[in-house]
Amino acid sequence: MQMVLLAALLVAADLPPTPRLLVNAADLAALRAKVARPGWAARWSGFRADVDRAVAEPLALPPRGGNWSHNYVCPDHGARLKQGRRLGPWQWEHTCPVGPHTLLGNPAKATLDFDGNAIAGVHGQLAQQACDAGLLWQMTREPRYLARAKAILAAYAEHYLKYELHDNQGRLGRGARVHSQSLTEASWLIPIAQAADLVWADSSAQERAAVEAGLLRPCVERVLLPGFGQVHNIHCRLASAIGLTGLLLGDQQLVDRATADTRGGFRQQVAKGIQDDGMWFEGASGYHFFTIDGLMPLAIAAEHCGVNLWSPRLKTMFDAPLALATPDLLMPAFNDSGTVDLKGRRDSYDLAYAKYHDPAYLPLLAGGPRTGRLALLYGEAELPQAGAAAVRGSANSPASGYAMLQAGDGEGATWLCLKYGPHGGGHGHPDKNHFVLRTQRADRLPDSGSHAYGSPLHGSWDKTTLAHNTLVVDEANQAPATGSCLGFSGEAGLRYVVTDAGPIYPGVSFRRAAVLLSDTVALIVDRVVCDKPRTLDLAVHLSGAWADLPAGQPWTPPAKAGYQHLAKATTRGAGQGLSLSVKPAAGADTVLSLAPGEATEALCGVGVGASTAEQPPMVLFRRQAAATWYAWTVALDGVAALVTCQPDGERATVNVTHGQQRWALDVEPVAGLVRRR
Repeated sequence: MQMVLLAALLVAADLPPTPRLLVNAADLAALRAKVARPGWAARWSGFRADVDRAVAEPLALPPRGGNWSHNYVCPDHGARLKQGRRLGPWQWEHTCPVGPHTLLGNPAKATLDFDGNAIAGVHGQLAQQACDAGLLWQMTREPRYLARAKAILAAYAEHYLKYELHDNQGRLGRGARVHSQSLTEASWLIPIAQAADLVWADSSAQERAAVEAGLLRPCVERVLLPGFGQVHNIHCRLASAIGLTGLLLGDQQLVDRATADTRGGFRQQVAKGIQDDGMWFEGASGYHFFTIDGLMPLAIAAEHCGVNLWSPRLKTMFDAPLALATPDLLMPAFNDSGTVDLKGRRDSYDLAYAKYHDPAYLPLLAGGPRTGRLALLYGEAELPQAGAAAVRGSANSPASGYAMLQAGDGEGATWLCLKYGPHGGGHGHPDKNHFVLRTQRADRLPDSGSHAYGSPLHGSWDKTTLAHNTLVVDEANQAPATGSCLGFSGEAGLRYVVTDAGPIYPGVSFRRAAVLLSDTVALIVDRVVCDKPRTLDLAVHLSGAWADLPAGQPWTPPAKAGYQHLAKATTRGAGQGLSLSVKPAAGADTVLSLAPGEATEALCGVGVGASTAEQPPMVLFRRQAAATWYAWTVALDGVAALVTCQPDGERATVNVTHGQQRWALDVEPVAGLVRRR
């Protein structure tokens, strides 16, 4: 240990004085000036009051490590639980919002260890409390803040190695100690390292040695480093935790490992994980910002130490969401993600503006109060006047494989986004040529999103092809694949995209043309060609509830991927064409119309929403065929759009009538063309 500490001290001599991770001397001076201003004083007072309340409570570390957050779900309904009243030492009630009903934890089984989830929350709160107390010590020099930060660090230094290694399934001897996986351990270690940095100069050599030997190095060397090395959102967090520890201890090997352009280092994450359009490769909006949050601590600390990681490519991660969002600034719930509201991410853009000074960020920042932690610590005290937000419309982004068609202006515009690009790794969904449709700030054809990974619904519904607005062949999931864009036009007179799903099934070709005819009518033309007759299910999911559903016969879904969740299922013929209406939560009905064609079953029922208590309508247009054309429309004003399709080889003539409007189009999927006749 003495040799390690000596080496650390030698390298540390080249580093600026502490604090140098969360803030440095210049940041502290700027913060003191900022919080003296009327606009920021109240925010600082509120922050300090929150910390004061926490510091006034007795310090008590949990007796064990925490549970995986994705296990915090009702085993019956798949819904996220909410922590209820405390029953005793480290024991709480847990409420399922479906019902509602109350559950108790069972520490013998990870999927039922709900108290372990509450304990994980306490560990996280204590780490943040130590960091906040350290920051207040630097700002006020009041000894109680120094004492609290040092007490939390000392307590964890004493107990960290006494916590058992355990994983997300509750297995011992693997995983992490304070939490159940390296990702969450890294997220916890980041504020711990920042806290240590904030009080490092005011700690004795013995205190620093205890924190290093009992906490920082065991966490990094035994929990984080063994599995570190991939381009992945998880490893961005690991890189920051490892890098901050290295910058605190003056350990150049750790710093080099964390910032490297190989083996999962920061530079490799930026070079390989960010697509050329700026989106994170996993294709999930939530993980895009989770990655940003993971990278930022190391970028901030490295800059304090003379290393600039704020590259132009990193900047594209902030640019891309502004270009790819819905008209009302939402990122769709693609892959393993829920919907992300960019207005809720203003704090990230406050930091981005401070680093890049791009005026394109100002309209978002001007749209709401700057109350976030990043704005407080790093944001400009006063922002320039925001100009008009960039005019947004139809666009195609081949790098991530999103084609966006927009009709109308403003936040209520109609917006269709077709997803054809890379699968997205482990967080990808088998949903090539899936699309969402939104108008008047509401989804009409939604993405099913993602449940907690500990919920059975995640594997049996979210990760199935049936849960998306695309093609299912032989009642089986699509293979992971990357599709391609064959043609695109964003012109107001003819907004369309034609895509090829790629190798989603052996012997199957699936090309889709999506045309946004107006702000009330979308046309979809699907061309499917197989090597032999197959069962083809064109799945369509809608928001709301069925309205005047045509009579049908009961139908029993098979016990296959996703199908087992299709409830209240009925079948009726649709070969002569069919219109189906759905009543959304607000606005006119959504009317889905299928063109007359070959023999078709319309299998109508309800699928899965946020929990089993939510049952949004869905329909499967089923055909038994080796090759077929589907032509169908979605009308958003409650008036059915009549559609006909006349195939001629690999070309089809499609006619659409909607009220007084008429469109006649030639659609050539292989050539990637849609033309007016």
